[in-house]
Amino acid sequence: MGNSSPTLVTGGTGFLGRHLVARLLAAGRPVTVLARRADPALVARGVRFITASLDDAPAVAAACAGHATVFHTAAKVGVWGRYADFFRTNVLGTRAILAGCRAHGVARLVYTSTPSVVYNGQSLANADESLPLATSCPSPYPLTKAIAEREVLAANSAAPSCLRTVALRPHLIWGVGDPHLVPRVLARARAGRLRIIGAGTNRVDMVHVANAVDAHLAAEQALANAQRSTLSSQPSPACGRPYFITNGEPVVLWDWINQLLTAVGEPPVTRRLSLSTASALGAVCETLWRVLPVTTEPPMTRFIAAELAKDHWFNLAAARRDLGYEPRVSMAAGTAELIASLRA
Repeated sequence: MGNSSPTLVTGGTGFLGRHLVARLLAAGRPVTVLARRADPALVARGVRFITASLDDAPAVAAACAGHATVFHTAAKVGVWGRYADFFRTNVLGTRAILAGCRAHGVARLVYTSTPSVVYNGQSLANADESLPLATSCPSPYPLTKAIAEREVLAANSAAPSCLRTVALRPHLIWGVGDPHLVPRVLARARAGRLRIIGAGTNRVDMVHVANAVDAHLAAEQALANAQRSTLSSQPSPACGRPYFITNGEPVVLWDWINQLLTAVGEPPVTRRLSLSTASALGAVCETLWRVLPVTTEPPMTRFIAAELAKDHWFNLAAARRDLGYEPRVSMAAGTAELIASLRA
Protein backbone atom coordinates (compact mmCIF):
# COMPACT_ATOMS: atom_id res chain seq x y z
CA MET A 1 0.00 0.00 0.00
CA GLY A 2 1.38 3.38 -0.94
CA ASN A 3 0.25 6.97 -0.66
CA SER A 4 -1.22 6.72 -4.17
CA SER A 5 -3.55 3.89 -3.13
CA PRO A 6 -7.06 4.86 -4.38
CA THR A 7 -9.58 4.84 -1.57
CA LEU A 8 -13.36 4.85 -1.31
CA VAL A 9 -15.00 6.21 1.84
CA THR A 10 -18.72 5.61 2.32
CA GLY A 11 -20.29 8.21 4.58
CA GLY A 12 -17.41 10.58 3.91
CA THR A 13 -19.55 13.62 4.76
CA GLY A 14 -20.31 12.38 8.28
CA PHE A 15 -18.35 13.25 11.41
CA LEU A 16 -15.96 10.29 11.35
CA GLY A 17 -15.93 10.08 7.55
CA ARG A 18 -15.00 13.73 7.09
CA HIS A 19 -12.06 13.43 9.50
CA LEU A 20 -10.93 10.24 7.77
CA VAL A 21 -11.12 11.90 4.35
CA ALA A 22 -9.08 14.86 5.63
CA ARG A 23 -6.35 12.53 6.90
CA LEU A 24 -6.24 10.63 3.61
CA LEU A 25 -5.99 13.88 1.65
CA ALA A 26 -3.20 15.07 3.93
CA ALA A 27 -1.31 11.88 3.06
CA GLY A 28 -1.65 12.73 -0.63
CA ARG A 29 -4.05 9.91 -1.42
CA PRO A 30 -6.81 10.10 -4.05
CA VAL A 31 -10.19 9.84 -2.33
CA THR A 32 -13.65 9.01 -3.62
CA VAL A 33 -16.64 9.55 -1.33
CA LEU A 34 -19.92 7.69 -1.69
CA ALA A 35 -22.68 9.82 -0.17
CA ARG A 36 -26.23 10.91 -0.88
CA ARG A 37 -25.05 14.36 -1.94
CA ALA A 38 -21.75 15.99 -2.81
CA ASP A 39 -20.06 18.38 -0.39
CA PRO A 40 -18.71 21.48 -2.18
CA ALA A 41 -15.93 21.99 0.38
CA LEU A 42 -14.61 18.46 -0.19
CA VAL A 43 -15.04 18.74 -3.96
CA ALA A 44 -12.89 21.89 -3.81
CA ARG A 45 -10.18 19.83 -2.10
CA GLY A 46 -10.11 17.32 -4.93
CA VAL A 47 -12.45 14.66 -3.57
CA ARG A 48 -14.36 12.75 -6.22
CA PHE A 49 -18.01 12.15 -5.31
CA ILE A 50 -20.32 9.31 -6.27
CA THR A 51 -23.84 10.29 -5.22
CA ALA A 52 -25.99 7.34 -4.27
CA SER A 53 -27.93 6.00 -1.33
CA LEU A 54 -26.77 2.80 0.36
CA ASP A 55 -30.03 1.14 -0.65
CA ASP A 56 -29.13 1.57 -4.34
CA ALA A 57 -27.27 -1.75 -4.57
CA PRO A 58 -26.09 -1.50 -8.22
CA ALA A 59 -24.70 2.02 -7.70
CA VAL A 60 -23.03 1.06 -4.42
CA ALA A 61 -21.39 -2.00 -5.94
CA ALA A 62 -20.22 -0.03 -8.99
CA ALA A 63 -18.68 2.63 -6.72
CA CYS A 64 -16.11 0.09 -5.50
CA ALA A 65 -14.49 -0.15 -8.96
CA GLY A 66 -10.92 1.13 -9.16
CA HIS A 67 -10.29 1.27 -5.40
CA ALA A 68 -7.74 -0.71 -3.44
CA THR A 69 -9.30 0.09 -0.06
CA VAL A 70 -12.90 0.70 0.98
CA PHE A 71 -13.65 2.33 4.33
CA HIS A 72 -17.33 1.60 4.95
CA THR A 73 -18.34 4.13 7.63
CA ALA A 74 -21.87 4.91 6.39
CA ALA A 75 -24.85 3.53 8.30
CA LYS A 76 -28.33 4.31 9.50
CA VAL A 77 -27.81 5.20 13.15
CA GLY A 78 -30.26 5.89 15.94
CA VAL A 79 -32.06 4.21 18.79
CA TRP A 80 -35.50 4.14 17.25
CA GLY A 81 -37.14 3.37 13.93
CA ARG A 82 -38.50 0.59 11.75
CA TYR A 83 -36.35 -2.52 11.63
CA ALA A 84 -36.84 -2.72 7.86
CA ASP A 85 -35.30 0.74 7.39
CA PHE A 86 -32.21 -0.15 9.44
CA PHE A 87 -31.92 -3.52 7.68
CA ARG A 88 -32.12 -1.94 4.23
CA THR A 89 -29.27 0.50 4.91
CA ASN A 90 -27.05 -1.39 7.34
CA VAL A 91 -27.38 -4.94 6.03
CA LEU A 92 -28.38 -4.66 2.38
CA GLY A 93 -26.08 -1.66 1.90
CA THR A 94 -23.16 -3.60 3.36
CA ARG A 95 -23.99 -6.60 1.16
CA ALA A 96 -23.81 -4.29 -1.86
CA ILE A 97 -20.39 -3.07 -0.70
CA LEU A 98 -19.22 -6.68 -0.34
CA ALA A 99 -20.54 -7.54 -3.79
CA GLY A 100 -18.73 -4.54 -5.25
CA CYS A 101 -15.48 -5.43 -3.49
CA ARG A 102 -15.60 -8.96 -4.88
CA ALA A 103 -16.63 -7.92 -8.38
CA HIS A 104 -13.98 -5.22 -8.73
CA GLY A 105 -11.03 -6.81 -6.94
CA VAL A 106 -10.91 -4.51 -3.92
CA ALA A 107 -8.05 -5.66 -1.70
CA ARG A 108 -9.11 -4.26 1.69
CA LEU A 109 -12.39 -3.46 3.44
CA VAL A 110 -12.37 -1.67 6.79
CA TYR A 111 -15.88 -1.78 8.24
CA THR A 112 -17.05 0.65 10.92
CA SER A 113 -19.14 -1.39 13.33
CA THR A 114 -20.22 -0.47 16.88
CA PRO A 115 -19.73 -1.93 20.37
CA SER A 116 -23.50 -2.21 20.66
CA VAL A 117 -23.31 -5.32 18.45
CA VAL A 118 -22.55 -7.19 21.70
CA TYR A 119 -25.47 -5.59 23.59
CA ASN A 120 -26.86 -8.09 26.08
CA GLY A 121 -28.73 -5.83 28.50
CA GLN A 122 -25.97 -6.17 31.10
CA SER A 123 -23.14 -3.93 32.25
CA LEU A 124 -20.04 -4.38 30.13
CA ALA A 125 -16.84 -3.82 32.13
CA ASN A 126 -13.44 -4.49 30.52
CA ALA A 127 -15.36 -6.37 27.81
CA ASP A 128 -13.36 -7.99 25.03
CA GLU A 129 -14.01 -9.41 21.58
CA SER A 130 -14.94 -12.86 22.91
CA LEU A 131 -18.48 -11.61 23.65
CA PRO A 132 -21.12 -13.07 21.30
CA LEU A 133 -22.98 -10.85 18.85
CA ALA A 134 -26.41 -9.64 19.94
CA THR A 135 -29.44 -11.55 18.71
CA SER A 136 -32.01 -9.76 20.88
CA CYS A 137 -32.19 -6.03 21.52
CA PRO A 138 -34.96 -3.42 21.90
CA SER A 139 -33.27 -1.30 19.20
CA PRO A 140 -32.84 -2.31 15.53
CA TYR A 141 -29.50 -0.52 15.17
CA PRO A 142 -27.33 -3.03 17.10
CA LEU A 143 -29.12 -6.00 15.57
CA THR A 144 -28.62 -4.87 11.98
CA LYS A 145 -25.03 -3.78 12.59
CA ALA A 146 -24.32 -7.22 14.11
CA ILE A 147 -25.64 -8.97 11.00
CA ALA A 148 -23.54 -6.73 8.76
CA GLU A 149 -20.41 -7.18 10.88
CA ARG A 150 -20.76 -10.96 10.81
CA GLU A 151 -21.03 -10.95 7.02
CA VAL A 152 -18.10 -8.57 6.55
CA LEU A 153 -15.81 -10.75 8.66
CA ALA A 154 -17.04 -13.94 6.98
CA ALA A 155 -16.10 -12.39 3.62
CA ASN A 156 -12.42 -12.26 4.56
CA SER A 157 -10.38 -14.49 2.27
CA ALA A 158 -6.87 -15.73 2.99
CA ALA A 159 -6.13 -16.53 -0.63
CA PRO A 160 -3.62 -14.27 -2.44
CA SER A 161 -5.08 -11.10 -4.02
CA CYS A 162 -8.47 -11.67 -2.44
CA LEU A 163 -10.51 -9.42 -0.16
CA ARG A 164 -9.21 -8.88 3.38
CA THR A 165 -11.67 -7.48 5.93
CA VAL A 166 -11.65 -6.12 9.45
CA ALA A 167 -14.37 -4.57 11.67
CA LEU A 168 -13.79 -1.72 14.10
CA ARG A 169 -16.11 -0.94 16.99
CA PRO A 170 -15.52 2.69 18.02
CA HIS A 171 -17.55 3.69 21.07
CA LEU A 172 -19.21 7.11 21.29
CA ILE A 173 -17.07 9.10 18.85
CA TRP A 174 -16.70 12.68 20.05
CA GLY A 175 -14.63 15.82 19.57
CA VAL A 176 -14.92 19.38 18.31
CA GLY A 177 -17.57 19.51 15.59
CA ASP A 178 -19.41 16.39 16.76
CA PRO A 179 -22.97 16.88 15.49
CA HIS A 180 -24.58 14.16 17.59
CA LEU A 181 -23.40 13.21 21.08
CA VAL A 182 -22.55 16.49 22.82
CA PRO A 183 -25.11 18.71 21.04
CA ARG A 184 -27.91 16.31 22.04
CA VAL A 185 -26.76 16.25 25.65
CA LEU A 186 -26.60 20.06 25.76
CA ALA A 187 -29.99 20.45 24.08
CA ARG A 188 -31.70 18.08 26.51
CA ALA A 189 -30.03 19.74 29.50
CA ARG A 190 -31.05 23.24 28.37
CA ALA A 191 -34.60 22.01 27.85
CA GLY A 192 -34.64 20.59 31.38
CA ARG A 193 -35.13 17.07 30.02
CA LEU A 194 -31.88 15.43 31.15
CA ARG A 195 -31.98 13.01 34.08
CA ILE A 196 -29.34 10.83 35.69
CA ILE A 197 -30.48 7.26 35.06
CA GLY A 198 -29.62 4.77 37.78
CA ALA A 199 -26.94 5.36 40.42
CA GLY A 200 -24.98 7.79 38.27
CA THR A 201 -21.70 5.95 38.89
CA ASN A 202 -21.55 3.94 35.65
CA ARG A 203 -18.26 4.08 33.73
CA VAL A 204 -18.31 4.52 29.97
CA ASP A 205 -15.64 4.46 27.28
CA MET A 206 -15.58 7.02 24.47
CA VAL A 207 -13.19 7.63 21.59
CA HIS A 208 -11.92 10.95 20.30
CA VAL A 209 -12.50 11.28 16.56
CA ALA A 210 -8.76 11.64 15.87
CA ASN A 211 -8.12 8.35 17.65
CA ALA A 212 -10.93 6.68 15.70
CA VAL A 213 -9.31 7.80 12.44
CA ASP A 214 -5.95 6.48 13.65
CA ALA A 215 -7.58 3.10 14.25
CA HIS A 216 -9.08 2.98 10.76
CA LEU A 217 -5.74 3.75 9.12
CA ALA A 218 -3.96 1.25 11.37
CA ALA A 219 -6.51 -1.40 10.42
CA GLU A 220 -5.96 -0.69 6.72
CA GLN A 221 -2.20 -1.03 7.22
CA ALA A 222 -2.67 -4.33 9.06
CA LEU A 223 -4.66 -5.70 6.12
CA ALA A 224 -2.01 -4.46 3.68
CA ASN A 225 0.71 -6.11 5.75
CA ALA A 226 -1.30 -9.33 5.69
CA GLN A 227 -1.39 -9.29 1.91
CA ARG A 228 2.36 -8.76 1.73
CA SER A 229 2.99 -11.61 4.19
CA THR A 230 0.76 -14.12 2.36
CA LEU A 231 3.71 -15.57 0.47
CA SER A 232 5.55 -16.19 3.75
CA SER A 233 2.47 -17.93 5.23
CA GLN A 234 2.23 -15.44 8.10
CA PRO A 235 -1.21 -13.84 7.72
CA SER A 236 -2.06 -10.94 10.01
CA PRO A 237 -4.33 -11.84 12.93
CA ALA A 238 -6.34 -8.71 12.08
CA CYS A 239 -7.91 -10.30 9.01
CA GLY A 240 -11.52 -11.30 9.60
CA ARG A 241 -11.57 -9.97 13.18
CA PRO A 242 -13.43 -7.26 15.13
CA TYR A 243 -11.77 -4.74 17.46
CA PHE A 244 -13.12 -2.44 20.15
CA ILE A 245 -11.74 1.08 19.70
CA THR A 246 -11.86 3.57 22.58
CA ASN A 247 -9.73 6.12 24.38
CA GLY A 248 -8.86 3.44 26.91
CA GLU A 249 -9.85 5.82 29.72
CA PRO A 250 -13.39 5.02 30.91
CA VAL A 251 -15.03 7.99 32.60
CA VAL A 252 -17.89 8.19 35.07
CA LEU A 253 -20.45 9.22 32.48
CA TRP A 254 -22.51 11.63 34.54
CA ASP A 255 -19.42 13.29 36.05
CA TRP A 256 -18.11 13.93 32.52
CA ILE A 257 -21.47 15.29 31.35
CA ASN A 258 -21.69 17.59 34.37
CA GLN A 259 -18.12 18.78 33.74
CA LEU A 260 -19.16 19.87 30.26
CA LEU A 261 -22.37 21.50 31.46
CA THR A 262 -20.63 23.44 34.22
CA ALA A 263 -17.89 24.57 31.83
CA VAL A 264 -20.44 26.16 29.47
CA GLY A 265 -22.41 27.81 32.26
CA GLU A 266 -25.24 25.30 32.54
CA PRO A 267 -26.35 23.84 35.89
CA PRO A 268 -25.24 20.24 36.47
CA VAL A 269 -27.77 17.45 36.19
CA THR A 270 -29.00 16.40 39.63
CA ARG A 271 -32.47 14.98 39.03
CA ARG A 272 -32.61 11.21 38.80
CA LEU A 273 -34.67 8.30 37.57
CA SER A 274 -34.13 4.74 38.68
CA LEU A 275 -33.23 2.32 35.91
CA SER A 276 -36.44 0.38 36.49
CA THR A 277 -38.54 3.55 36.18
CA ALA A 278 -36.66 4.70 33.07
CA SER A 279 -37.06 1.25 31.49
CA ALA A 280 -40.80 1.22 32.21
CA LEU A 281 -41.12 4.74 30.80
CA GLY A 282 -39.15 3.64 27.74
CA ALA A 283 -41.47 0.69 27.15
CA VAL A 284 -44.51 3.00 27.33
CA CYS A 285 -42.90 5.49 24.93
CA GLU A 286 -42.04 2.72 22.47
CA THR A 287 -45.65 1.50 22.48
CA LEU A 288 -47.01 5.00 21.92
CA TRP A 289 -44.51 5.80 19.17
CA ARG A 290 -45.51 2.65 17.30
CA VAL A 291 -49.15 3.69 17.10
CA LEU A 292 -48.88 7.49 16.92
CA PRO A 293 -48.17 9.23 13.58
CA VAL A 294 -44.82 10.68 14.74
CA THR A 295 -41.40 10.56 13.09
CA THR A 296 -39.30 11.84 16.00
CA GLU A 297 -37.40 9.59 18.40
CA PRO A 298 -39.11 8.87 21.72
CA PRO A 299 -37.69 10.79 24.70
CA MET A 300 -36.86 7.46 26.36
CA THR A 301 -36.53 3.85 25.22
CA ARG A 302 -35.44 0.68 27.02
CA PHE A 303 -32.19 0.73 25.05
CA ILE A 304 -31.42 4.35 26.02
CA ALA A 305 -32.17 3.61 29.67
CA ALA A 306 -29.72 0.72 29.73
CA GLU A 307 -27.02 2.68 27.88
CA LEU A 308 -27.27 5.64 30.27
CA ALA A 309 -27.29 3.58 33.47
CA LYS A 310 -24.83 0.72 32.91
CA ASP A 311 -21.10 0.30 32.49
CA HIS A 312 -19.82 0.17 28.91
CA TRP A 313 -16.07 0.03 28.76
CA PHE A 314 -13.81 -2.21 26.76
CA ASN A 315 -10.46 -3.96 26.70
CA LEU A 316 -8.05 -2.55 24.08
CA ALA A 317 -5.48 -5.36 24.29
CA ALA A 318 -6.42 -6.90 20.93
CA ALA A 319 -6.35 -3.57 19.04
CA ARG A 320 -3.01 -2.68 20.59
CA ARG A 321 -1.53 -6.08 19.79
CA ASP A 322 -2.84 -6.62 16.25
CA LEU A 323 -3.26 -3.08 14.92
CA GLY A 324 -0.62 -1.20 16.88
CA TYR A 325 -3.43 1.12 17.99
CA GLU A 326 -2.63 3.58 20.76
CA PRO A 327 -4.90 6.54 21.60
CA ARG A 328 -3.03 9.79 20.89
CA VAL A 329 -5.60 12.31 22.14
CA SER A 330 -6.35 11.79 25.84
CA MET A 331 -9.75 12.34 27.43
CA ALA A 332 -8.31 15.32 29.34
CA ALA A 333 -6.80 16.98 26.26
CA GLY A 334 -9.83 16.29 24.09
CA THR A 335 -12.25 17.52 26.75
CA ALA A 336 -10.27 20.74 27.25
CA GLU A 337 -10.31 21.35 23.48
CA LEU A 338 -14.05 20.64 23.34
CA ILE A 339 -14.82 22.97 26.24
CA ALA A 340 -12.79 25.76 24.62
CA SER A 341 -14.75 25.29 21.41
CA LEU A 342 -18.11 25.26 23.20
CA ARG A 343 -17.25 28.43 25.10
CA ALA A 344 -16.20 30.13 21.86
